[in-house]
Amino acid sequence: MFDFRKLRIWQEGYALTLEVYELTRSFPRDELFGLTSQMRRAANSVPHNIAEGGGRSSKPELLRFIVIAMGSASELESETLVAQGLKFLPSEQAEHLLERIRQLRRMLTAYYQKVKNASVTAPKT
Repeated sequence: MFDFRKLRIWQEGYALTLEVYELTRSFPRDELFGLTSQMRRAANSVPHNIAEGGGRSSKPELLRFIVIAMGSASELESETLVAQGLKFLPSEQAEHLLERIRQLRRMLTAYYQKVKNASVTAPKT
């Protein structure tokens, strides 16, 4: 077990979650339980799964939670494209968010490989 708050990917996921909450505040009210909620849940899932995986006692469990976080990041990317298509997000904001999501997915992939190749249960970062 380690302090997940020190991980750069958790920090990035957390910051992305806050940004998604800010951006979705302007979505139509009738989307509160639709796309707004879905985007917020997917964004939240990334840092929460990193934290939960870090609290587990085995490398396979940590890897499983990293994979779940990757899936949530991909879901958020898809939902962002829908929000852009529906014109809930201006193109500039959507493209910025999409780039942040893609960067986070790259970081998650690298973290997955680092943990997978490590000889210890979890990296002490």
